[in-house]
Amino acid sequence: MEIVLASASPRRQELLKLIFDEFSIAVADIEEICPEDLHPHKCPEYLAARKALKVADNACDSLVIGADTAVFLGNKMLGKPKDNTDAFNMLCLLSGKEHIVITGCALVYKGKSTSFSVVSKVKFFNLSEDEIKSYIATGEHTDKAGAYAIQGKGSLFIEKIDGDYFNIVGLPVSELNRRIKEILK
Repeated sequence: MEIVLASASPRRQELLKLIFDEFSIAVADIEEICPEDLHPHKCPEYLAARKALKVADNACDSLVIGADTAVFLGNKMLGKPKDNTDAFNMLCLLSGKEHIVITGCALVYKGKSTSFSVVSKVKFFNLSEDEIKSYIATGEHTDKAGAYAIQGKGSLFIEKIDGDYFNIVGLPVSELNRRIKEILK
């Protein structure tokens, strides 16, 4: 059985290696927009399902895994920053506050599909403008939901987490592994 990850994320690829030694990558070319009537916290799962189903169209006997991660402050979704100013503003919003990280995952295998979300809470220390500017100067914030990488220098901002660390990185490995076993039965 071939395993296909519907994501170009190097972090997800690294984490999926904890479950599978070999898999291929097929990036789903979808517009990452959620319906307006969908609760924002459901958006990552919705996008993960769209990615997995799109890739499954060309991989019928494969297990296709889709994933999408978003950072939320209340119901406000903080996506990937457009530029350094956007990143600065996001990190100022997160400073001293608790937020949630939601990763939606979807599995498609031989006509069956399932999806789920995992939620982790993250609390930032109070950050100074200099700390934020120094972090942005590293470039690590680029292409990261919420403008930080917990697995990198962004870890210096974290006061505490509640939940799955790998979910915050971008793939809830233990829950994903359990769901894969279920869909393969």
